[in-house]
Amino acid sequence: MASVVQIVGYKNSGKTTLITRLVKIFNDMNLRVAVIKHDLHGFEADREGTDSFRFRAAGAAGAAIASPWRTAVFEEQETPLVQLIEHFAQYDLILVEGFKRERYPKMVLLRSTEDEPLIQELQQVIAVIQKEANFAANPSGIRRFQRDEIKQMAAYIRHNLM
Repeated sequence: MASVVQIVGYKNSGKTTLITRLVKIFNDMNLRVAVIKHDLHGFEADREGTDSFRFRAAGAAGAAIASPWRTAVFEEQETPLVQLIEHFAQYDLILVEGFKRERYPKMVLLRSTEDEPLIQELQQVIAVIQKEANFAANPSGIRRFQRDEIKQMAAYIRHNLM
C-alpha cells in the first residue's frame, strides 16, 4: 500500500509548486509517485474538440481514453479521496493537495504568521512549512521547515512516512 501525505494550506500558499518539486526529488530516488489534487473551484481537464470532450458534451456520465502511454478517465461526479487513494495503491507514495479535513498525515504550508491557526484546526499535522523564519514558538514540537528545504522535506517523508 502506498504511503499518503497531504500538502495543505490556504489558496496561493505554494502547494502545487512544493508538490512538483517533491515529485522531481522522489523520481530521482526511483519512487513512483501519484498526485491527487482537490479543486473546490471546479476545473476542465478536457478541451473542446477532443473526442472525450464531445462524448461528455453529448451527455455521457463517464468517458475514458487510453493509449499505450496514458489513460484519462472523466466522470461527472466527485470521487471520494479514499477511492482515489485505492486506485493509486500500487504506487510508492501519494501526495494529496488539499482535502484539509481528511485524516492523513499533513504538511501545512503557512504564508505568514496569520496562517498559524490553521495548524490547530487540522488533524494529523506532522510538519509545518513556513516562509518566514520568525514564526511563533513551537510548543507542540511539530517538525518545521523553511520553504527552500525541499530535500530535507523529501528525506523526512521518506524516512518517517514510507
